[in-house]
Amino acid sequence: MRACPVCGASNEPTDDFCGNCGSYLGWSDAAATRETPPPQPSRATPATAATPDPAPPSTGSAPAGSAPAGSAPAGSASTAEPADGASNAPAPPDSPAPPRRTTPPADPVPPADPVPPAGPGPAAAPPAGRAAADPVPVRPARAVAPRPVVNAPPVGEDVSGVPCPSCGTPNPPDRRFCRRCATPLTPGTVAPALPWWRTIWPLRRRTRAGSGRLVRFLVILAVVLALCAGGFLLLPAGRQLIEDTRDKLGKSKAVTPTRVEATAELPGHPPDSTTDGLSNRYWGAPGPGASVTYTFAKPFRLVGVIVTNGASPSPEEYARQGRALQIEMEVTARDGGKHHKSLALSDKPGPQTFPTGISDATSIRLTLDAPAGLDQGRHLALAEVEFFQRS
Repeated sequence: MRACPVCGASNEPTDDFCGNCGSYLGWSDAAATRETPPPQPSRATPATAATPDPAPPSTGSAPAGSAPAGSAPAGSASTAEPADGASNAPAPPDSPAPPRRTTPPADPVPPADPVPPAGPGPAAAPPAGRAAADPVPVRPARAVAPRPVVNAPPVGEDVSGVPCPSCGTPNPPDRRFCRRCATPLTPGTVAPALPWWRTIWPLRRRTRAGSGRLVRFLVILAVVLALCAGGFLLLPAGRQLIEDTRDKLGKSKAVTPTRVEATAELPGHPPDSTTDGLSNRYWGAPGPGASVTYTFAKPFRLVGVIVTNGASPSPEEYARQGRALQIEMEVTARDGGKHHKSLALSDKPGPQTFPTGISDATSIRLTLDAPAGLDQGRHLALAEVEFFQRS
């Protein structure tokens, strides 16, 4: 088993990466032996030149000025030169002969060529027996570590598990990283992509578990409650806006009341004359404050009212009687609610239109006010009133 140098988890001897943290475990011994190149010999310098092993001690003593066989210094000839110019004379007869060697001496290692010292003097001649074109010693190169090589899985290895998505190597179920290339084996731990509504600020940031979740929930709940309350309070205004839009975009048609009643009238000028469609007949009232009520068969959306003031639309007939310059209109809805609206009339003959926009109208009462031209025995006159509903 191989222990991870980072987390200490146990791994198989052939694993290259830790199964717990994915750290690199290094090469196996076999791979290191196979992949590491052998060291190259380098040229030795004079200071570190190899010297031959000393000869084994002899049983006898050698005569002065001579050296035993095999003890010659490195780089010397096979026959020793006598010291101080002594001749190559035989040893005295009384001196014992050196013992015979039973094993041949080791071949001496030739010494390296000395590097000539640098100086202003002339260059030294190369040693004898060596060509002049030999290369001079150079500084050794920097050592470079070999590149890592991923070991192939053994052929006979029996490992069952999900194969690596990157290299296809089978891994045991308890591993989190591939034992060959350290690829994560649990892709489910990767955070899923955010939905589209989380990409909008300020909802796009990722949050850790429990980090402000309660505060965000309370804020969202408060916003939803505020929107609901605002919608409930603004519902009537919104509904009125929708109805007004429909009134402007749609068509309107006239609606006829089923009953007409007045609080006061003059002989020959009943209140029904305001809805008969004839312009030469009118409702006559003795003075301001008189009112007329119109009742309808079913509720409807009152979109407008057209009022023809005075006795007639003709200018001559219009000026003969008094007329009301303001009419107070009260509309009663189906639920019993009252809607009030003031109609300001111009002192001129002809029809005048007033938009209303009141829903579920069942009855309408008009009260005359602000009289004009009411002198010399004249009375108030109202020629025609028309009501329109949305079709």
